[in-house]
Amino acid sequence: MTTDNKTIVQRALTELMETGSVDALKPLLSEDFIHHRPDATSSTKAEWLAAVQAALIPLADMRVDVHHLLADGDHVMMHSRRQLPDDGPEIAVVDIWRLEEGLIAEGWEIIEPVAQAAANLVWWEAGRH
Repeated sequence: MTTDNKTIVQRALTELMETGSVDALKPLLSEDFIHHRPDATSSTKAEWLAAVQAALIPLADMRVDVHHLLADGDHVMMHSRRQLPDDGPEIAVVDIWRLEEGLIAEGWEIIEPVAQAAANLVWWEAGRH
C-alpha cells in the first residue's frame, strides 16, 4: 500500500507541474480533503485548489527537486527544494499527505526560505520570539 501511496503523491506533483493546472490534481483529492498550514489555518478542497491554481501563474517556471519521498502506512512525506522563478528565493518545503482509499485526504505543509534557515537555528534565544 505504501508504494501505491507514494506513486499517487508523485503523480499529483508531476501532473501539477507538467500541466500548470489543478485539473489533473483535483481527482486525486478526496471530497473532504483539508489542507493545514503552520499558523493553524485550514483550507477545504475548493479553497486549496483555487490557491494552488493562482500560485501556478507566477510560479510557472519554478524548479522542484524532490530530495525525499517516504511512506509510512497512510502517510507520505515529501521533502523538496524549490527555486522560485526570476531569481526568486530558494525554499525548502516539507509536505505530509494522508491518503485514504487511494485519494489524498489531508495535507500539511511547511515552507522555509533557505536564506533564512540559519536565523531559525537560534529561535529560542532571548529577544528572538
